[in-house]
Amino acid sequence: MALFDPPSRGEGPAAMPVEGSLADSFGRRFSYLRVSLTERCNFRCTYCLPNGFVKQKGLPAELSADEIARAVSAFAQLGLWKVRLTGGEPTVRSDFADIVQGIAATEGIRRLAMTTNGYRLADNAREWRAAGIDAINISIDTLDREDFARVTGHDRLDEVVSGVDAALDAGFSSVKVNSVLLRELRESGLEDILAFVTERDIAWRFIELMRTNDNAPFHREQSTPGHAILAQMEEEGWRELPREAGAGPSRDFAHPDYRGRIGLIAPYATGFCDSCNRLRLSSRGKLHLCLFGEDGLDLRDLLQGDEQQDDLVERILSAMPGKMRAHRLHDGNSGSTPHLASIGG
Repeated sequence: MALFDPPSRGEGPAAMPVEGSLADSFGRRFSYLRVSLTERCNFRCTYCLPNGFVKQKGLPAELSADEIARAVSAFAQLGLWKVRLTGGEPTVRSDFADIVQGIAATEGIRRLAMTTNGYRLADNAREWRAAGIDAINISIDTLDREDFARVTGHDRLDEVVSGVDAALDAGFSSVKVNSVLLRELRESGLEDILAFVTERDIAWRFIELMRTNDNAPFHREQSTPGHAILAQMEEEGWRELPREAGAGPSRDFAHPDYRGRIGLIAPYATGFCDSCNRLRLSSRGKLHLCLFGEDGLDLRDLLQGDEQQDDLVERILSAMPGKMRAHRLHDGNSGSTPHLASIGG
């Protein structure tokens, strides 16, 4: 199968890609780019950066706003139309709004989303919406204040929840909450979460804890599968929704008695990678074909000028045959991913 299928005769200019026309050798087509703006984070989540962010010497600088815009433009030429800004915590960058505006103005980009720990959201939701963010995901692992402080290292649950409500008021097309499943939190909290989504038009997604190179002991102690939650949802009348175009891997469920939805992201489930539609760009300019692959392909030298776009597109295309059929987490292999903040989770 061709890695990039040009339009058929009569379907428009040859320079315009077919939506999702970038493909790998297994026939999967890609519409979704996750861009990590930084590895830095001001939280110290137990499953990601329990000791906080530690700056490593000798690493290149993070991509500039201009470099990011050039990268996104090249991916858009290949048919990717959804971008998610991640980290670390993307909003620790002082030029965050400039980056958003640059991507939002890129031809071919129809949806711009972000993932945040929510610590600045209550004060900035309207500004970020006006800058061009369409959809937002907020990380909240528990609605118990003491547990939240213990997991994240910060007693900020109230302000993060206020950020969720501010996002709803700001008019984002989609507001979601991400919650990592931890064994220590398994026996409590679900009723509070269900109450939370009763009156809020959000999707609360449970995410199975993923093993990385830095959290193997923690993963052994705290990982818990999501099938129990799934079974409870189905038993209580929740029904699975169709998957939206460009969506991530979540299975989302709705119930007539709730405004919100419940979702499950189960990376250890059979066939999880079969519908992969996303690529990743690290904060230092490497293209990663899989969150748990080996070292990425460096694009940075081709992000220095607009005249390099053709070469940049060709380099992206050259990487696609190397995308694996599936991750190797079942074999205890996390690739070169030291922690989830390193490539954007």
